Amino acid sequence: VQLQASGGGLVQPGGSLRLSCAASGSAFSITAMGWYRQAPGKQRELVALISSTGNTKYADSVKGRFTISRDNAKNTVYLQMNSLKPEDTAVYYCNVNYLGPPYSYWGQGTQVTVSS
Repeated sequence: VQLQASGGGLVQPGGSLRLSCAASGSAFSITAMGWYRQAPGKQRELVALISSTGNTKYADSVKGRFTISRDNAKNTVYLQMNSLKPEDTAVYYCNVNYLGPPYSYWGQGTQVTVSS
């Protein structure tokens, strides 16, 4: 299984970024897909989840600013991040869940830095 994440970078406060994560290499169907983040000295936390049917869940801190979506034909999950704040600075990880082994797989992480 491979998860290829992209889209991180440096952005000023109030700016936008779009993360993407493409999954490949598994014969099993994908169920939920999500984004998590980990800031220095903090635990990894959920940012957003999307089910196979498109139901979404967001951390309170990103509601109204971030939007998660997926393209099932491309096995890809996206995270559109608007109105970014310095406290959004973290390494962002995508997570993909499957109906069979390995059941849950993590991407390598992409750095998002919000700074003026």
